[in-house]
Amino acid sequence: MGNLARKYQISLSSLMNLCDTNYMLMLKVLANKECVGEQRCFFISDFLSYTVTVKEVTRYTSLVSISQDVNVFITKNNINQDNTNNIDRLSPTLAKLFRPSMVLRLYHDARMAEVISSQDIRQVKPRYDYPNSDMHQPDEKHQINLFLNEWLQLCLRLGQVKLTLL
Repeated sequence: MGNLARKYQISLSSLMNLCDTNYMLMLKVLANKECVGEQRCFFISDFLSYTVTVKEVTRYTSLVSISQDVNVFITKNNINQDNTNNIDRLSPTLAKLFRPSMVLRLYHDARMAEVISSQDIRQVKPRYDYPNSDMHQPDEKHQINLFLNEWLQLCLRLGQVKLTLL
């Protein structure tokens, strides 16, 4: 009986604190860009940048996407010569791996930001049974929101934004 694995217990207070922090960081990142289609680009280095785009704005919520743009040059010389026939098939897959993205919803009344989709996960569940067919971690939702927090902090600490002066 002692060998039974315990199910992951969601720490609601920890997740809510993280979503609160992400909301405050996201407001700083957006810097009053609150209209649909507006973007901010944060340049971290010559090879790394982040793009934040406002997708939807309603009275109490906003939908925002954030994506990492990495300049990776994939050429035929980078791929094993035996796989040259597969290069067209491999390039989009590799490009997707180097360009992670998330969609998050900002709840203005609750002052929280929550990741609602990331990469291939359309709707992030609060808990996953483990093991599962997609190999999601039991605390996948918490980890993805923590990853968003790290992205936002990186943008605010090291990011340079191109501003247009009037």
